[in-house]
Amino acid sequence: MRTVPEMLLRRVEATPDNPAFLHPEGDGWKTLTWRQTGDRVRAIACGLLSLGLAPEERCAIFSSTRMEWVLADLGILCAGGATTTIYPANTPDECVYVLQDCEAAFVLVEDAALLAKLADRRHDVPSVRGVIVFDGPGGEDSLVIPLSTLESRGREYDAAHPEAYEAAIRGIDAGSLATLIYTSGTTGRPKGVELTHDCWVYEAEAIEAIHMLGADDLQYFWLPLAHVFGKVLEAAQIRIGFPTAVDGRVDRLVENLKIIRPTFICAVPRIFEKVHNRILDQARAAGGARYKLFLWALAIGKRVSELRQAGKKPGGLLALQATIAEALVFKKVRRTFGGRLDFFISGSAPLARDLAEFFHAFGILILEGYGLTESSAATFVNRPEAYRFGTVGLALPGTEVRIAHDGEILVRGRGVMRRYHERPEATAEVLDREGWLRTGDIGEIDGEGFLKITDRKKDLIKTSGGKYVAPTTVENRLALQCRYIGQVLVHGNNRNFCSALITLSEEEVRAWARQNGLAQKSLEELAADPRVHALIQSAVSELNAGLPRHESIQKFALLPAEFSVESGELTPSLKIRRRVVEQKHAALLASFYEGTVREV
Repeated sequence: MRTVPEMLLRRVEATPDNPAFLHPEGDGWKTLTWRQTGDRVRAIACGLLSLGLAPEERCAIFSSTRMEWVLADLGILCAGGATTTIYPANTPDECVYVLQDCEAAFVLVEDAALLAKLADRRHDVPSVRGVIVFDGPGGEDSLVIPLSTLESRGREYDAAHPEAYEAAIRGIDAGSLATLIYTSGTTGRPKGVELTHDCWVYEAEAIEAIHMLGADDLQYFWLPLAHVFGKVLEAAQIRIGFPTAVDGRVDRLVENLKIIRPTFICAVPRIFEKVHNRILDQARAAGGARYKLFLWALAIGKRVSELRQAGKKPGGLLALQATIAEALVFKKVRRTFGGRLDFFISGSAPLARDLAEFFHAFGILILEGYGLTESSAATFVNRPEAYRFGTVGLALPGTEVRIAHDGEILVRGRGVMRRYHERPEATAEVLDREGWLRTGDIGEIDGEGFLKITDRKKDLIKTSGGKYVAPTTVENRLALQCRYIGQVLVHGNNRNFCSALITLSEEEVRAWARQNGLAQKSLEELAADPRVHALIQSAVSELNAGLPRHESIQKFALLPAEFSVESGELTPSLKIRRRVVEQKHAALLASFYEGTVREV
C-alpha cells in the first residue's frame, strides 16, 4: 500500500463491521464501524471534489480533537488534497499566517466561536474558496456551509460521478503531499513541514511491525490532532485496525476513562506530573494509618519496579508484600484509568525518569517515545517487552540513526519530511543531500540501542566558566520534586551561575494557602509571600544538593502566573518558548547578576 487512502480502503474491506471509533453523543457514546467510517469519508471527499479541490491543494482544519476532525482529515486525503492543521488556541494572526503560507483552498472550522476568529480577516486569505463548519449552520453567503451540507453534496456528486472517488485515490502517489504541519515556532516564525503519504504509511507499517499494538486494543484519544503525535496514531489505527474513543475535552478525561476502559493512552509529561501530584495529595489528605499504608506500598512498589527493570521478579517476602500492596493500594490507583490499561505512551516533551518509576511502582507502565514533526513523530519508542526508563527507546524498523561529532542526533528514513514548505534555505540547514535529518537534539545511544536525549542543542547553556548545563533536565527534576511548582525555566547562558524563573501550581499552592489561613490572598500575593518563597527554596536547596555547582540554581524568582499559550510563553504543544519568556522577564533576570560578570 502506497497511500493513506489505500490503507483505509483495505481496512474497510477487511473488517467492515468492526468498531472503528467511539465518540460522545448526548449523554452516551456512539460507535462507528469501519464501513460507516468509510462511507462518511467518501461523502466528505466527494463533497470537496464537487467544490473543485485539486491534487495536493491544502485544506486547513481549525478544531479541537473530535470525531469530525478525523473524518475531515481522511476525506481531504481521499480527495487527493493535503491537510494543514491549526490549533484552536492560535490567535487570529497565527491562523492567518498559516492560511496564507499554505495557500489554503478550504478551511474546516469547529464552530461559530472559532469561525469568529477568522471572520474579520477574510480579505487577508484570498486563496480560501470555502469554509465548512462542523457544528452549527452555515453563513449568510455560500462561502460558509455546514459539514452536513458538504456530505449531502458529496453523496449527490458520487451518484452522478460513480468513478470519481476511486479515480482520485488512484491519482495519489506515495510521494504526494498528505500533511502540512507547522512547527510550534519556539525560535522564530513557524515552518510548514511537508509530510507525504509514504511518511504515514511507513509509520503505520513500522508500528505494526514491533507488535506493540494489536487489533484487540482500545485507545482513548484526547491529544490535539493538530499535533504530529496525534496524526501518527491515526495512521497506525487504520493499518492495525484497533478501535479508538475520541474526545478532546480534557475536563471529561477522568470520567471517560472509567467508562471506556482503554488498553492504552497517549499523553504528554505535563499530564503525568499533574496525576502524580494528585495521587500524592489524596494520600496525604487521607492522613493517619491510610497515609502510612500508602507510603509503605509505594516503597514496596519501587523495590519491585527495580527488579522488573532488571528483568527479574520479586520473590519470598517481597512477593508477599507486593501482593498485599496490590490489593490494598495499587489496584485502586489503576482504577482511575479504567482498570484495563496495559501502558501509556508518552511523547512531545522529555519525561522525567523519576516520574516513570513512580507510576511503575503502581504497576502503570509509561513507554516514552521520541520524534519530531520533521520525522512524522514516531522515530524511537520503548516497548512493553524492552523498555529502559530515562531513554526514549529503540529506533523503529527502517529508521537509521547516528550521533554527530557534537552529540547531535541524526536520523534518516521514510518518515523524514519532504522539505519545509517554500523554505529551501531552512530545509538545507536540517536536511542534507544524503537524507540525514539534523534533529537539533543532543543524545547518546547505549550498547543495546536505547537512545537517551540529554537536551536540545540550541537550549544548552554554556556558563561564563565554560561549563555546559542541560536546562531541561534540571527543570524537570525540580518541577517533579515540589508539588507547589508549576513550571521552571533555567537561565544562565554566558552567565557565571544559573538562575530560574518559577511559576506556581495554582491548585496546589491555593490548597496550601487554605490550610495556612491565607485563602484570601491572590496568586500574585502568594508568589510574593516569604512563606511560599521558603517552600520553594527548600525544594531548590534539596535539588542543588545533588547537582554539580555549575548546574545548581543560585537565585530564582516566583512569577505571579503560569506560562500559557495565550500569553505566548508556551507553544500549542505546551513547550516553553524560552526566548519569549527570557525577553519578557529580561530586567528580572538581569537583576540576579547585578555586581557579577554577566557576559563572556
